[in-house]
Amino acid sequence: MLIEIIFWVSVCFVFYAYFGYPIILMGISLLKNYPIKKGDITPKVSFIITAYNEEKRIKEKIENTLRQNYPKDKFEIIVASDCSHDKTDELVSSYNFNGVRLVRAPERKGKENAQKCAIDIASGEILVFSDVATILQPDGMASIVKNFNDPTVGCVSSVDKFIDKDGKISGEGAYVKYEMFLRSLETKVNTLVGLSGSFFAARREVCLSWATDLQSDFNTVLNSVKTGLRGVIDIETAGYYANITDEKKEFKRKVRTVLRGISVFMKNLNMLNFIKYGLFSWQLFSHKLCRWLVPFALVAGLCSNACLIRQSNLYSYVFGFQCLFYTTAAVGIWTDLLARLNTFKVPSFFVLVNLSILNAWYRYMRGERMVSWDPSQR
Repeated sequence: MLIEIIFWVSVCFVFYAYFGYPIILMGISLLKNYPIKKGDITPKVSFIITAYNEEKRIKEKIENTLRQNYPKDKFEIIVASDCSHDKTDELVSSYNFNGVRLVRAPERKGKENAQKCAIDIASGEILVFSDVATILQPDGMASIVKNFNDPTVGCVSSVDKFIDKDGKISGEGAYVKYEMFLRSLETKVNTLVGLSGSFFAARREVCLSWATDLQSDFNTVLNSVKTGLRGVIDIETAGYYANITDEKKEFKRKVRTVLRGISVFMKNLNMLNFIKYGLFSWQLFSHKLCRWLVPFALVAGLCSNACLIRQSNLYSYVFGFQCLFYTTAAVGIWTDLLARLNTFKVPSFFVLVNLSILNAWYRYMRGERMVSWDPSQR
């Protein structure tokens, strides 16, 4: 009896984490729609680019940023160098005549610390953060700023778009489509739970309590909610970047992202207080914690299912399906040719994501916090 309970609780938990939560959000959105009151505003904006040893890509990023269609007298560009030791700082300094400012962190303490150095000298009402690898359309800045016409908006996330090797916009993966759909639902109902780290914006007051050791895209949303504001996604604003094709590098990136996210979550456990934070506490629990607990439910489901296969044909069929699914994923992961086929992509990606979460939990329990960073080479 206990084994059966473990199995069905595991199944229901996985279903809720990936499908139950968005289904409930869809139901709430029918009763509560929280539109964004956009407007053609032009507040002073500080565009902050964080860089570490980016000599190969920094010029392209600066040139792309200088092409933004935004009033020049209300737009400043700051490159925050996290103690780069290549030619990054030299190349940035060559754009001084274009008004590009360089701020170099006194010592290498990570991405968020470098961003804080830039925030300290920034003069904008709105702070925009972007990675070197992210390319924007000429109207990207003006588009994301329009959202701040709404006084309830504290921070804004862009939409992620992939660029293939030929420089063309490639089709979005199933996971990215799912995540963008989920963020759109969260925006309609209340607030986002996380921003796109490659391109997001926030009001200056939201950034006053900037943490130099916590993942900025996640922590900025939490800071917005604490100040009575919300985070939203702007489906009309996109950040374009090349996808990581090397599975090993992609796995390491996911581990790093989840580990940093867990660190933020653990330092803000009080935000699970429903009495104080209402709907957001449920969103935080469902979108973040439940997603990070899925791998444990998958292991429990597989093990309990193995103990139940003799009880009925249903358990035998489900166990057979699980074995087939994980075998397909393993083949997709270890065989590059087959991994390109759609049949193997979804199982492979799903398993890799959950293995990275397990790895992140293991590292967190060992005391690792991963503050320093190395930008993903795409």
